[in-house]
Amino acid sequence: MFSFALRRLNLLFFTLLMLTLVAFSLNYFFPGSPIVNMTGLVNASDAELATYEQMYHMDQSLFFQYLAYLKEIFSGNFGVSMSTQSPISEELVTYLPATIELSLAALFLAMLFGIPLGFIAAIFHNKGADKTILVIAMVGYSLPVFWLALILILVFAIILPWFPSSGQINLLFEIEQVTGFKLIDILLSDSPYRWQAFLDALKHLVLPAIAVAVAPMTIFIRLARTSMLEVLESNYIKAARAKGLSNLKIIYHHGIRNALVRIIRDMGLQFANLMTLAMIAEVIFDWQGAGSWLIDSIFQRDYTAIQGGLIALASFTFLINIFADFIYAALNPVERYARHGT
Repeated sequence: MFSFALRRLNLLFFTLLMLTLVAFSLNYFFPGSPIVNMTGLVNASDAELATYEQMYHMDQSLFFQYLAYLKEIFSGNFGVSMSTQSPISEELVTYLPATIELSLAALFLAMLFGIPLGFIAAIFHNKGADKTILVIAMVGYSLPVFWLALILILVFAIILPWFPSSGQINLLFEIEQVTGFKLIDILLSDSPYRWQAFLDALKHLVLPAIAVAVAPMTIFIRLARTSMLEVLESNYIKAARAKGLSNLKIIYHHGIRNALVRIIRDMGLQFANLMTLAMIAEVIFDWQGAGSWLIDSIFQRDYTAIQGGLIALASFTFLINIFADFIYAALNPVERYARHGT
C-alpha cells in the first residue's frame, strides 16, 4: 500500500508541476506585460510594478521567474482579478464551493439511477429490459447539456412551474456565507426560516443537477452493466450456482459487491466530466459557481483569473481522481499488491 500511495503522490506532484508550468507560460502568450498578467495590477504605478518585478525576479532567467511564481502560487497568492481588482484566492473561495456542490449533487443522481439500471441491464442480458436501458443510455449520452438545460427550464420552470429556472436560492432569504456550500450554510445559519430556505435551495438545485447528471448517468449505466456481466461470468459465481444458491442471493451477496468495486475506479474520471458539464450548466441556470465565473473571466479577458481558475479546477479534479484511486485500492488488494495480480 505504501508503494501504491507513493506512486500516486509522485503522479500528483508532477501533474501539478506541469499544470503550473502551463499557467506560467500563459503570462507570456497573453497580450500585455507578463508582470501585469501575473499580478493582475492593470493600474499599478511604476514603483509598484518595480516592486513586483523584483518579487517575481523578472530581471533573471525564466527558470528563476518560474520558481518565484511557484512560491507565490503555493503561498496562495494567485494575483488579483483584472476586472474587479479582488484577490483571485478570495474569488475562488467564494465561487468554487458552489461548483463542487452542484457536481456532487449531479454525481449522486448519476450513481443513484445509473448503477441500478446498469445492474438490471446485466441481469436481463440480451432481453427487452437490457435493450431498452441501452437505448435510454445512448439517447441520454447524445443530448447536449445546454440543450437539455433549456428543455428542462421550458418544461419544469415555465410550462409546469415546479422548480425555479435560475439562481441558488430565493432572494428573500438572506444566508451568510460560511463554507460557500449553500445547503450547509443554510443549516449553519440561525435564521428562523432556515428549513424553508433549505427546501427552496433544494428546488433551485434540482434542474441544474439533472442537466449535469444525465450524461454521466448513461456512462455509469454502461460501466455497471459491463462490470456486472464480468462478475456473473466469473468462476466463483459459477461455483455459487453449482452449490444451489438462488440468483437473488448470488446477485445480492456476490454480484453487486464485487461489481461496485470496479465502478469506484472510474468514479473520479466521471467527476472530472461533471465539473466540465457544470461549467456550461452554471451559465444557463445563473448558478454563481467557478464555472460561470471562469467563463465570464474569459469574455472579459481577465488573464489572471483564467490562470487561477485553471490551476484551482484542474488541481481539485486531479485530487478527486487520486482519492478515488485510494478508495479503489483499499477495496481491491490486486491493485495494491502486484503479487496478488493475475
